[in-house]
Amino acid sequence: MKRRRFLHTVAAASVLVNSTVPQAPTSEGEQKAMQAGKKTPQVGAKKMRVNTDRPRNRNQNRSTVVCQNGIVCASQPLAALAGVDMLRAGGSAIDAAIAANAVLGVVEPMSCGIGGDLFAIVWSEKDRKLYGLNASGRAPYNWNLDAAKKHHLDAIPLYSPLAWNVPGCVSGWAALHSRFGRLTLAQILEPAIRYAREGFPVSPVIASHWEVNTKEYPTLAKTFAPDGRAPRYGEVFKNASLAASLERLAREGPDVFYKGEIAERIVKFSQANGGYFSMRDFADHTADWVEPVSTNYRGWDVWEIPPNGQGIAVLQMLNILETFDIGALAPNSAEHLHLFIEAKKLVFEDRAVYYADPEFADVPIRWLISKEYGRERAKLIDPKRASEKVTAGLAPGGKDTIYLTAADPDGNMISFIQSIYHLWGSHIVPDDLGFCLQNRGAGFSLDPASRNRLEPRKRPFHTIIPAFLTRKGRPVMSFGVMGGEFQPQGHVQVLMNLLDFGMSPQRAGDQPRIEHVESSEPTGKKAVGGGMVGIERGIASAVQKQLAAMGHKIRPGVGAYGGYQGIWREENPRRWFGGSDPRKDGCAIGY
Repeated sequence: MKRRRFLHTVAAASVLVNSTVPQAPTSEGEQKAMQAGKKTPQVGAKKMRVNTDRPRNRNQNRSTVVCQNGIVCASQPLAALAGVDMLRAGGSAIDAAIAANAVLGVVEPMSCGIGGDLFAIVWSEKDRKLYGLNASGRAPYNWNLDAAKKHHLDAIPLYSPLAWNVPGCVSGWAALHSRFGRLTLAQILEPAIRYAREGFPVSPVIASHWEVNTKEYPTLAKTFAPDGRAPRYGEVFKNASLAASLERLAREGPDVFYKGEIAERIVKFSQANGGYFSMRDFADHTADWVEPVSTNYRGWDVWEIPPNGQGIAVLQMLNILETFDIGALAPNSAEHLHLFIEAKKLVFEDRAVYYADPEFADVPIRWLISKEYGRERAKLIDPKRASEKVTAGLAPGGKDTIYLTAADPDGNMISFIQSIYHLWGSHIVPDDLGFCLQNRGAGFSLDPASRNRLEPRKRPFHTIIPAFLTRKGRPVMSFGVMGGEFQPQGHVQVLMNLLDFGMSPQRAGDQPRIEHVESSEPTGKKAVGGGMVGIERGIASAVQKQLAAMGHKIRPGVGAYGGYQGIWREENPRRWFGGSDPRKDGCAIGY
């Protein structure tokens, strides 16, 4: 069968670690830096440099990592190795994921950390079922539309205390560890504490976007550019303040973050700097176990976390695309990409109108992800011409991130995503805590009529989404694609590569991708015409010309979109096939 074709082309697993090459950026700031031709300054006497053009010609010949025991795929090698160390010590896939995430908060602090939020999907081999976790934070009790009016705001400022929600990451660690952990929290956090205290060499992609405006963001600069500049590729960076915060967590447990010293220091800092946090906001925070939702795509069940996130956008797009014979088209042909773009446009208009916290708003999830609605929306696609104006359907009755995945010898798997939202989150570090607070609250709308309007104790629209693939009730793959609002597009492109075109878990992530932008947003921003399509290197110029002839506006230049990790599972005997995106510093490590 086509979907198993990759098994016949996988090389023998004599090497279990993907090689690492300089990688491409994924944030808007990183892309601008690349286009400007910036290079990372020299390091030491050997003048080590990052060739910032090379990632655009990234290696597409990595082997899929295959092993029989445990595996971790992450966007930085030290994090992946920390996860594998947990597995070798007898820990579960969940212990491995928390350890890897904690290390990423040290070595890739502009993308993630304990100042952010977390979502996960866990396959429990013992229970033979999936568990979903929503560990995203809520708005402060005293932050509402009336308060926003006093600030004369049209939108919540991205880099300010007004964009703060209670960070949910630590509550997510606690929920996962309590239910599925085997090792102690102190064991799990040990690698991260060690790297923060003793230091680590900064890796190339991370170095390329470790940029700090020391004048505009002094608290950020104090922690992450202590010498007046950002650390450079290969230089050893230490974060004693973060080490101390993680040591408190290891010693006192998660309550120290929500009811103890860390919460007290964040609230005190907030009160001194115009924020709305109170101790009640932290003490009342909870992470919630939720039921993942799914659709069937050509015989495979694709699972996502329901709103307040954007995961169901993946399911909606798949329902539309299933009405077309994608597998009969050439991968990344104009015909293939046109159908994908048009499906994305339709779904993102629904996303702008309907996606919100279901505890506060009527979110018609079942209708949105139904096959009937998918077929109805598919009829709106002209196979020959790009749409210029797209609207949301009428319901009946009415930014930077890390993704990692791990699997253990017992068969447990976790799809895990964590973020502080924009690069460096709110750009604000509370006094001597060593981590940025996220700016996820900027995802609220200030329109009183919006389902996603700002309200106290409400979760905002969220971009980070873990995913899972099953077949006939059995686990097949844990995967995700980091990259802010691009993530649903990344999920669907990877799934088409896997299920329609029969690619391996590694090749499915290596393939050139596109990104459609300028759709309407849940914050209230409206679509701009038919939008614009960004292209990665590898999309043929003839295809770009054909897309333009069909009415698509092509963004000038070449981009790099998302960062993928994935683990495919095979049985009899059990084997793990791991893929890791060459756009990042990371790798898959198995044993």
